[in-house]
Parts: sequence; structure tokens; C-alpha cells
Amino acid sequence: MNAEQEKKLLDFGLLIIRIGLGITFIMHGFPKILGGPQTWEKVGGAMGFIGINFGFQFWGFMAALSEFAGGILLLIGLFVRGASAFLFITMAVAAIMHLGLKHDFKGYAHALEAGIVFLGLIFTGAGKYDFKFLLKQKS
Repeated sequence: MNAEQEKKLLDFGLLIIRIGLGITFIMHGFPKILGGPQTWEKVGGAMGFIGINFGFQFWGFMAALSEFAGGILLLIGLFVRGASAFLFITMAVAAIMHLGLKHDFKGYAHALEAGIVFLGLIFTGAGKYDFKFLLKQKS
């Protein structure tokens, strides 16, 4: 396999990761967005595990927005590094919360695994098949 073929496979692999995670995080964040202040307060309570004990509704809303809007951005390949940074932080706080609650591995595995993928996407970006690629295809 030559370098050009490897690059195409890498870009296609990044597309698969972005689509899969984008859809799942849209589905994960949308109910939290709709949940309103009570849900945001509960989600934002995770910030207490990193010593931030105020503004739980705000932090919860920001986590829900990171998941929902970040999922959309991943899906379409727009601002992937920035969206991945917000999602990484959200997953890091979630993992810390689960560890603080002394959950077993199954309790924090999702946040840990997703956080690792988002950290990787911060470095790789969207790959070739991003929003700009879609715009080029339209013209």
C-alpha cells in the first residue's frame, strides 16, 4: 500500500469515527438540552468533584451543549478540534465524577473511552472529508 492509499484510508477512518461519535453524542446531549434547569443542575453537579461548587445549572447546560452541538460539528466536520476539546473536557469531568462516586469500570468506561478518542481528534482534526470538502463538492 502506498502513502496516498494510506492517507485515503486514514481520512475514511476519521470520517467513520466522526459520524459514529457525532450521531451518538447528538443523541446523548439532546435529552439533556431538553431536560431544562433541573437536568442541567444534576449534570452540572459533577463539577463539585473538581472543586467547582457553584453554577451547576450553567455547567450542566454547557455540558449538554458540548455533547449536542459538538456532536453536530463532528458529524459535519466543522471546527472538529475545538468541538473535540470541549467534548474531551466534558468526558474528563464525567470520568472524574464516576471515579469520585467509586463506580466500577463499567461506570466510567464510556467517558474514559470517548475522552481518549476526543483527545486524538484534537490532534488529527477532521481529516479530508470535512465541511470544506462538502462545500467543494457543491461548487
